[in-house]
Amino acid sequence: MFIQTEATPNPATLKFLPGRVVMEEGTADFRDAQAASEASPLAARLFDVPGVTGVFFGYDFITVTKDGADWQHLKPAILGNIMEHFMSGQPVMAATSGPSQQELSADGEFYDEADEEIVATIKELLETRVRPAVAQDGGDITFRGYEKGTVFLHMKGACAGCPSSTATLKHGIQNLLHHFVPEVREVEQMV
Repeated sequence: MFIQTEATPNPATLKFLPGRVVMEEGTADFRDAQAASEASPLAARLFDVPGVTGVFFGYDFITVTKDGADWQHLKPAILGNIMEHFMSGQPVMAATSGPSQQELSADGEFYDEADEEIVATIKELLETRVRPAVAQDGGDITFRGYEKGTVFLHMKGACAGCPSSTATLKHGIQNLLHHFVPEVREVEQMV
C-alpha cells in the first residue's frame, strides 16, 4: 500500500491519500481522542500518535493536525497507523457511528423561510464551487445559516485554524457568493 502525502495551506495539517475511499459519503471531524475512540477505530489509532490534535476524513483523504511536534517525527508513525488500519480490514467508522451522525452532531442550520431561495443558491454554490476546492486542501466547509445578508459557515479539517482561512472566507468565498447572490454582504465562520 502506497500512501501519498500533500502539504496543505495550514502548516499544522498534512493531507494523507491512501489510494482508496476513506468515507463513502459525508465527512468526519475529530478534535479530541475521546470522540475519536467512540466513533472511529482509525481516528483512535491516529490519536495514539503523540502530537496529533485533530483528524479529519474526506472521501479519499485523511488530514491530520499536529501540535508543535515536527512532521519529520510524526509522519512515519501516522503512515504506519494508516497502513496497519487498512490492512487489518477494520472499518474507518464504528458500526454505530456513520458519517451522517457525525454531520448531524454539529449545530443545525438556521435561516428565515422567506430566504429559502437565496439559501438554496448559496448551498449549490458551496457544493459545486467551494467544497471541491477546499477538499483539495484537505478540508471541508459546510453551510450553517443565513441571516440579514450574512452567511455562516463551518470550516473543518485543514481549514479549521488555518492561517489563511480568514482570507479564504473574506476574499474568496464572500466575493464568489456576493457575485452570484447580491443579497450576501458578509461571510462569517462558526466554530
